[in-house]
Amino acid sequence: MAKSLSVAALTVLHAVARGTAHGFDIIDDTALPGGTVYPALSRLERDGFVSSSWEDVQIARAERRPPRRYYRATPLGVRTLNEALERLHALRPVRQVRASRPVRAGH
Repeated sequence: MAKSLSVAALTVLHAVARGTAHGFDIIDDTALPGGTVYPALSRLERDGFVSSSWEDVQIARAERRPPRRYYRATPLGVRTLNEALERLHALRPVRQVRASRPVRAGH
């Protein structure tokens, strides 16, 4: 069975697999804060689900900004994402159940 990923990590991996390539765009696409996205990207890369590369410094300089780090989903990442999505889609909705009254001690 594939490694279990948090909902945040799955959300980030999903964005990357769909082609969202660098940090700020991933933040915008997922609506997750940078403090969630960047650690998730680091873990996803460590575990082999994404790979990254830095853009050419000359491109960034020409646009007067720092170089961007671009992320790509690996084949393992896409497979893991699709397996997780299948598991999520297999879940069925739950009807609201009224809470039963708590059992009191001695009864």
